[in-house]
Amino acid sequence: MISKKTKYALKALGYLAEHSTGAPILIAELADKENIPKKFLEAILVALRKGGVLKSRIGKGGGYMLAVPPEEITVSRVVLILEGEFAPLPCLSDTNPTRCDECDDQASCGIRLVMRDVKNAVMAVMDGVSVADMVERSKAVRMKNLKIVDYSI
Repeated sequence: MISKKTKYALKALGYLAEHSTGAPILIAELADKENIPKKFLEAILVALRKGGVLKSRIGKGGGYMLAVPPEEITVSRVVLILEGEFAPLPCLSDTNPTRCDECDDQASCGIRLVMRDVKNAVMAVMDGVSVADMVERSKAVRMKNLKIVDYSI
């Protein structure tokens, strides 16, 4: 399960992508429009800025904006910035693999073999979906819902 931090980050990035005019957007606007606690959002945006996804401007006319096009910001990149590497088992970590205490043979461990497939499948989806894709999916569903015709009398 992703954390609220990551969920809020994706919501904020989606808002920035959808409402980008080239001008920075205030934290207060983001917090209000996406229903995210402002103090929590501030910390999230700082992490995303440090991760190279956002840039900020201080002072009058300041706020946050995307540092790269939304097509280049994948869900996996956001997860990595805010939560670290996705590894369902410690032995599947790419950065710090640690043998499970109860495991006698990693090479033939059924749990590890299945969880490696799970990790690969999840990463393939997260690598293949950008913030732009999320915005487009959301728009498509909203448009579809607006065209619903009610035939009741």
